[in-house]
Amino acid sequence: MLAQATQVQVAVASNFATPMQKIAAAFEKDTGHQAVLVLGSTGKLATQVRHGAPFDVLLAADNQTPAQLAADGLAMASSQFTYAQGQLALWSQKPGVVDVQGAVLAGPLPGKLAVADARLAPYGAAALQVMTKLGRVDALRPHFVTGENIGQTFQFVKTGNAVLGFVALSQVMVDGKIASGSAWVIPPKLYDPIRQDAVLLKTGENNPAATALLQYLRSDNARQVIRAYGYQF
Repeated sequence: MLAQATQVQVAVASNFATPMQKIAAAFEKDTGHQAVLVLGSTGKLATQVRHGAPFDVLLAADNQTPAQLAADGLAMASSQFTYAQGQLALWSQKPGVVDVQGAVLAGPLPGKLAVADARLAPYGAAALQVMTKLGRVDALRPHFVTGENIGQTFQFVKTGNAVLGFVALSQVMVDGKIASGSAWVIPPKLYDPIRQDAVLLKTGENNPAATALLQYLRSDNARQVIRAYGYQF
């Protein structure tokens, strides 16, 4: 336990919620520092930063947002690094709805399709790329149920408000396996890499817990958790 343990306020992209909760618990145990997590879409979190939210660290779902915040003087450019590369999945809570090749998207859908808002959520933008490359975006659009972030999109599917949806693989994978329902792990060639970057915000520049957390995200302990939820590096 550190003699001067402190808190770090962490803005976390919704897709990374579950692994980050585990990492935060281990971080506190190992360092004595406490990570307080605020979840949301990358776009919304960035807006909150611009309006003076007291976050110390941003864990984004893309690499452009941290870079732009740094360019605007709101983050430390030298601190930016990729903590994970996300993967996209098409998922249904029900077994047998989604086949492992994603052919369900080629025919009439069995119900509503949950998609994160592409303007706010990088996973939503990736989903739009997939549907565009498959030549199905116009046919599928009338079935959309739009989530503000990937966390809300996942909940739409989990609660049955949508039969299937584009989610982060991390939300449906535990210990390297799909936890429930049916899923298509979408080939990376169908969308741009989802490089998720971390950055130290200006408000956290003098917070030792913020620096410690960014270091901890690179540790073997943290990376083991990140891999278990289907992320790559």
